[in-house]
Amino acid sequence: MRPVEIYTSPYCGYCHAAKRLLDQKGVSYSEIDVGTQPALRQQMMARAHGRHTVPQIFIGETHVGGCDELYALDRSGKLDPLLAG
Repeated sequence: MRPVEIYTSPYCGYCHAAKRLLDQKGVSYSEIDVGTQPALRQQMMARAHGRHTVPQIFIGETHVGGCDELYALDRSGKLDPLLAG
């Protein structure tokens, strides 16, 4: 399984929804809280091509995008193969 990183903030409903989907699939992930650390938000924005909203999700080196994109990948059947590598 490829490593998953998710940039979040504590009070973000979309972050919780994205983590819930990953949890349901049994996927372990590294959570990076950008809510209180501006340097980490800048790192996220650089990796996410300027996107500044959370969550920003990476599977391996692939930038998935946010919660909506993660769910769209799942609905289309493309999430599991991406996770498997």
